[in-house]
Amino acid sequence: MKKSEADEKILSYNDVVLRRSDLDILSGPYFLNDRIIEFYFSYIPSCYSSHDILLIPPSIAFWIMQCPVVETLGDFIEPLHLPDKPLVLFPINDNEDVDRAEGGSHWSLVAYYRKANVFVHHDSCSSMNSAPAKKLYEAVAGYMGFSGSASEASFLECTNSPMQDNGYDCGLYVTAIARVICNWYVNHKHTDSDDLWFSAVKELVTPPVVASMRGEILALIRDLMARHGE
Repeated sequence: MKKSEADEKILSYNDVVLRRSDLDILSGPYFLNDRIIEFYFSYIPSCYSSHDILLIPPSIAFWIMQCPVVETLGDFIEPLHLPDKPLVLFPINDNEDVDRAEGGSHWSLVAYYRKANVFVHHDSCSSMNSAPAKKLYEAVAGYMGFSGSASEASFLECTNSPMQDNGYDCGLYVTAIARVICNWYVNHKHTDSDDLWFSAVKELVTPPVVASMRGEILALIRDLMARHGE
């Protein structure tokens, strides 16, 4: 496929623009890029009537981690209205180069649950992204809106997160786990704060489910393309 064809716009959904090359990524066993994850994170809220959930786009999460002028971070974060959100999900990428778009080689997920005041890191590759996940936590914790110091919010590395069995499905694990956490929140938000989503993730995020996510997201994009006449 020529570069111009790969760059062809196929769908505009909310603020996300997908290209034909994104379909190729979903059609084969390839590492998910920022656009696909941003698209799915933009789609998930449409499945629920709750306005409590905020899924942060990869580019925003990356900038929170890598912001070169810490003093300006507050102004950048303020429009997200983080203190108003009981559940916030951040996609984590191990790219450290702010000048390199679509960089990095691994995705994981950090979920903040206000009721328990905890940031939980789900990594499908044995805590490979522990350092960038903690960097995100340390950067954003003070802006979540609770009283006192950032240390009041805990950081938890989920040691029993589902593990990938290949080198390219980490982004799919992020999308699958994010979906389960959001569904858990909508259906269990009035339960005890110690009752987190871990058992639901363990039960519902299996290798077959994750593998099916490629076709599911691809079918969703094609359906939206047909509806939008693109």
